[in-house]
Amino acid sequence: MDIQRVETIFRHDVPMTSALLDDLQWRKSIAQTTDRKELESFLNGGSRSLYLGFDPTAPSLHLGNLAVLTVLRRFQLAGHKPIALVGGATGLVGDPSGRNSERSLNEVEVVADWVGRIRTQLEGFLDFTGKNAAIMANNLDWTAPVSAISFLRDIGKHFSVNQMLAKESVSARLESGGISYTEFSYQVLQAFDYLELNRRHDCALQIGGSDQWGNIVAGVDLIRRVEAKSAHALTIPLMTKADGTKFGKTASGAIWLDPKMTSPYAFFQFFLNSDDRDVEQLLRSFSFKSHEELEQLFESLKSNPGAREAHRALARELTTLIHGESETVKVEAAAKALFGQGELADLDLETLSGALSELPRTKIAKGAPLPTWVDLIVATGVVESKSAARRIVKEGGAYLNNEKIVGEDFAPTIQSLLHGRFLVLRKGKRDLAAVEVG
Repeated sequence: MDIQRVETIFRHDVPMTSALLDDLQWRKSIAQTTDRKELESFLNGGSRSLYLGFDPTAPSLHLGNLAVLTVLRRFQLAGHKPIALVGGATGLVGDPSGRNSERSLNEVEVVADWVGRIRTQLEGFLDFTGKNAAIMANNLDWTAPVSAISFLRDIGKHFSVNQMLAKESVSARLESGGISYTEFSYQVLQAFDYLELNRRHDCALQIGGSDQWGNIVAGVDLIRRVEAKSAHALTIPLMTKADGTKFGKTASGAIWLDPKMTSPYAFFQFFLNSDDRDVEQLLRSFSFKSHEELEQLFESLKSNPGAREAHRALARELTTLIHGESETVKVEAAAKALFGQGELADLDLETLSGALSELPRTKIAKGAPLPTWVDLIVATGVVESKSAARRIVKEGGAYLNNEKIVGEDFAPTIQSLLHGRFLVLRKGKRDLAAVEVG
């Protein structure tokens, strides 16, 4: 991910922070805050430190993380100092939020590896230079040296079990069958993080997803009790799609920011193919375009949805933000080439492989004779029977690597393979499939 120079919407005739919070409100990116007036007063006092935490529960961040990470970046663009915390300690314990069962505990070495990978992703998203440079933190640094006795005496004594049981994430788990002491203690660990960042970096604002409200407020309360200071909280709504399913999830799984886990092509296509009902909110949440530019895209979405101008603008901006402009150019070229509007042979292997990974496909052992187009298209599942496939050829709707197939017995040759490995099959204008040899 590359930091880009973006146009901010902040006006010059109002305090910086009022414009920031107004902007977040306009984007529907605020779920809850501690006292709004006190928060504005705090932020208007100058460049403030705030933090957002990520637990390494996988080797990559995903689109759900991006929703809150985008808000952290907006704070930095407004002149504040972001702290990106990767939970090397809390990642070993597990957060009970939004789950009906215990997380599987990962090995220490696995979590450490994931911490490193996520730190690399965050380093590409925030600016770690300049007067409001971002800070990277790992809560294992201050948690590991503390003994269990010290932790219980110095931190645990400030927590009421009654209040902890009343937290929504805990009460939901109790109702669904119970919770271990390990996950029950998570909110204490997260509150300890807030306290330590307050001590080390004068951090007095934590942001996170709305499911983290209880954990964040526990930290606010701990800072008040231990340091006799005020602290603040702001949460971002958890995003869901118009059909009620979880944002960032597809039939094949989560949409990851790591290009090896979700190809740039699949990432681009996820946004390009978003439900029309979701696109306006996705643009509000993720785009760094001005309000005026976004309003124009909203209008195009209403007046001419078939043109998909808003969808394409969203896909281009986010793919560029996460994977870089050159990858965006490649994936758009791949999309055109797949549908006969460009040369498939001009695509590099990585881009082609990423694009084809999303298609129905079949695999043939290297050295085996290549079947006919009819046999191949049936093997991919795009066509149900050989008789139907032959009819498609006869009607002129069969293509191999964008070349029309004219004979029912046509079979590709080794020379037909793209990069010596792939074939692209097409039925009509839109139905694609892939063959991999290897």
